[in-house]
Amino acid sequence: MATILVTGGTGTLGRALVDRLLGDGHDVRSLSRRPHTGTARPRPRSYAVDLRDGTGLPEALAGVETVVHCASTPSGGDTEAAGRLIAAARAAGVAHLVYISIVGVDLVPIRYYRTKLAVERLIEGSGLGWTVLRTTQLHDLVLRVIKAGTRSPVLPVPTGVRVQPVEVGEVADRLAELAAGGPAGRVADLGGPEVLDARDLVRATLAAGGRRRLLMPLWLPGASAAALRRGGNLTPEHADGRRTYAEFLAARTGDAARR
Repeated sequence: MATILVTGGTGTLGRALVDRLLGDGHDVRSLSRRPHTGTARPRPRSYAVDLRDGTGLPEALAGVETVVHCASTPSGGDTEAAGRLIAAARAAGVAHLVYISIVGVDLVPIRYYRTKLAVERLIEGSGLGWTVLRTTQLHDLVLRVIKAGTRSPVLPVPTGVRVQPVEVGEVADRLAELAAGGPAGRVADLGGPEVLDARDLVRATLAAGGRRRLLMPLWLPGASAAALRRGGNLTPEHADGRRTYAEFLAARTGDAARR
């Protein structure tokens, strides 16, 4: 079993990945700005490190064979954080760096996507053994975005935009598999099992939550919106996920009812 460090180990994906790696018997380290919490056993070794300045990073990487880089923020700083991580990983003799990216980072000119692509390029040129996995949007992210819009009685819905949501546990499973193997370069994308219109996603989410909102079609201008309407964020040829968005919503509703 390997010693594996997961950056962003307390995030939605990072936490699922840490649990999967621990279940597989690996020696797991969780790196995040906040310590890893919880009472489940086994637990990872937790390192409170902010990649924006890198303090404590050499200690966290000492003896690590593989790093899975999940830490990311749309607010900026990912490129600089990746540069610090790569430099520290080289110094520590890390053999394999796995990076989670997004389908369409080379096709959809959203600023956050451009940053993810820039990080991919840094990793490819790092001199480290590397693997990059691109996935479509997590179910959890789709739900969070839609719920944020329901604060208003009128909910704008982008017209012509489709989404291919994927289950976080399935992404964690694939990352764990890649982390346990050797550097593989850019691997096949991972997408959810269905390509769904944004309007259908919103309606399903509202119905699952027992909410009613007036849906207002919204035509988004600009190159990014045009790329989304062309399906730049989709990978229908790699619809390898199994759990549908409806099944995800049903499970969430059932969990809430039991609490």
